[in-house]
Amino acid sequence: MIIKEVLKTAIERLKNKNIEDASMKVKMILSDTLNKEKEYLLVHDQDELDEDILKVFDERLNKLISGKPIQYILNKQDFMGLHFYVDENVLIPQPDTENLVEEVIKISKTLKMSKEQLKVLDMCTGSGAIAVSLSKYVDKALIYASDISINALDVAKKNAKSNSLDITFIHSDLFNDIEISNQFDIIVSNPPYIETEVIKSLSKEVQEEPIIALDGGKDGLDFYREIIKCAKEYLIKDGYLALEIGYDQKDSVIKLLQDNDYKNIYSKKDLSGNDRVVVGQK
Repeated sequence: MIIKEVLKTAIERLKNKNIEDASMKVKMILSDTLNKEKEYLLVHDQDELDEDILKVFDERLNKLISGKPIQYILNKQDFMGLHFYVDENVLIPQPDTENLVEEVIKISKTLKMSKEQLKVLDMCTGSGAIAVSLSKYVDKALIYASDISINALDVAKKNAKSNSLDITFIHSDLFNDIEISNQFDIIVSNPPYIETEVIKSLSKEVQEEPIIALDGGKDGLDFYREIIKCAKEYLIKDGYLALEIGYDQKDSVIKLLQDNDYKNIYSKKDLSGNDRVVVGQK
């Protein structure tokens, strides 16, 4: 079967299953299976594909139809202009989280006016997308990244290595194994923040992601309570705590910061106009 026919048949299959962006996803899977750029498919649309390629492509297509996110099928996702490996052990980095990274970069530039080297902790690092991005774009910063999941840390380490970055990884349940003597200029986190009952109503693709990285407890605020309460012990004087939040959690998270005596609290919206980041200062 030639490439043109393979694409046409596969796109029709996905459309019949009501899968969005069928054409784009089919081309992504086939080009990756061939280890070629997507433009190759257009230039070589009359090329015959061998049975081994067709078998792998069909297996991947079936995974997509079953609800597996395409990022897990291809083991890749771009974030902040960098390439990341992802699998079922980590959340898929989302464009919304780039707002958090960009805000921390902005804070870092302000802090570097008064000190040469910054120490930053990325808590609940998952794929390492935040830590790797900060290590790449914040000059001379010492970046630490922690997670409760050993498997997630393995993925994060792989991403640090593939981007040629030096990051200190810590296996820890929140602050349990973070040394109290480690004082950070910035602690940043995109913690689990979805309400337990809401997870059941999420799309099939999202439910393929690790529950441990999604479930924020009954009201979605369990991790914020713990992080906000403990972070002050690990921040330098006037250090910053920067958090990603759900679209409807701004007021609740700001109140938690206020109740724990943080100052200069503010929030930032994402490109869709949703509240996405809350920052407080020790």
